[in-house]
Amino acid sequence: MAVLTDPETATGFRMAGLEVAVASTAEEATQVLTGLIEQDAYALVAVNEALLPDPHKAVARAMRGRDLPVLLPFPSLRFAFGEAEGDEVEAYMRRLVRETIGYEIKL
Repeated sequence: MAVLTDPETATGFRMAGLEVAVASTAEEATQVLTGLIEQDAYALVAVNEALLPDPHKAVARAMRGRDLPVLLPFPSLRFAFGEAEGDEVEAYMRRLVRETIGYEIKL
């Protein structure tokens, strides 16, 4: 499995032990995703919807004739929190990390 996401959320996925590819724009994300597909190394690639809302359409040519990888779009934190203030997002992330690993870390 690999995750294609923005630089802000990449660290969290790396901490979870996942392979992470980073992109900042839709064009860059399309190029990176095409490279991941052509590697034939992944069965699943999760793609941040903030980068590519429709990853299947963005890489249709690269996926032609391939069954794998499965492309799984996931919502970005910005979408999940909407217009939440930075303090609310940070408090949520702090609580999530504390519940997951049992320690509170400074973000």
